[in-house]
Amino acid sequence: MSVLKKIAYFQNRRDEVPNQLLAAELAKAKDTKGIKEIAENLDNENPSIRADCLKVLYEVGYISPKLVSGYAESFLSLLKASNNRLVWGAMIALSTIASEQSGTIAKHIDEIIETMNKGSVITVDNGIKTLAIVASKQVGVQPKLMAFLVEHLRTCRAKEVPQHAESTLVAVDAKSKARFIAALESRKANTIRAKPGGSPR
Repeated sequence: MSVLKKIAYFQNRRDEVPNQLLAAELAKAKDTKGIKEIAENLDNENPSIRADCLKVLYEVGYISPKLVSGYAESFLSLLKASNNRLVWGAMIALSTIASEQSGTIAKHIDEIIETMNKGSVITVDNGIKTLAIVASKQVGVQPKLMAFLVEHLRTCRAKEVPQHAESTLVAVDAKSKARFIAALESRKANTIRAKPGGSPR
């Protein structure tokens, strides 16, 4: 039986459980052939099939990043998709393999930042995580990425600061530590001033 037939679309399901179960099955069996079949359908003409396959792949990535790390270029190409579900799904997928494929992803940081600037909350959350991991692995782009990440912490919505600071922490080194702390201190002051009238941007 084709593993593709196990995705939610072919099970006539609107929930993600079939995709999650398939991902767990593929990861447990280290089924690279089945994973390849799923990856080959990232460009299926049916958008529901594409989305289900992407979900399967990033769920595999959560469990065993190495099994899907070879599909970095496919995930990167989906950042240009017109379907927002594919865009944020691709960014999640990249976040799961960023440690394995930091060199490849580093070549596309401008594209990732552009996607984040016009993307959903999920896109931004996982974009920050992806870029921080790349910064921690790739010395050549670390200064540029830390400048972006620190500025993001200064300007993002107050409620996003804790999560994004935690994601960014992996990239902080001796040279960027002071700037990182200063950004957090500036947001702490903003939060205090905002009470009780609401959270600032």
